[in-house]
Amino acid sequence: MATVDGSYDVTVKSPMGDQKANLTVQSDGSAFTGNFAGGMGTSDVTGTVDGDTLKWKMDITVPMPMTLDCEATVAGDSIDGTVGAGAFGAFPMTGTRTA
Repeated sequence: MATVDGSYDVTVKSPMGDQKANLTVQSDGSAFTGNFAGGMGTSDVTGTVDGDTLKWKMDITVPMPMTLDCEATVAGDSIDGTVGAGAFGAFPMTGTRTA
């Protein structure tokens, strides 16, 4: 298993309150596939892996249609990053590997 692979319980601190979700990651060299599932829906995600850093984009429809720019770094069983929501700014994302 690559150091970034696994399932993470994450929380995004947004103006709408804490958004809890589960992020799964399965890497293959410099790319990964996975899933981001939470109270605002479920999205299949694909992105890049650079060392312990993941980058991906995610389309959402709730509370309004937009593309989120996500970046997170894995350190041990912790994940820390940001979720960028265009003109709304970037919001911190933290979490813990659960599997």
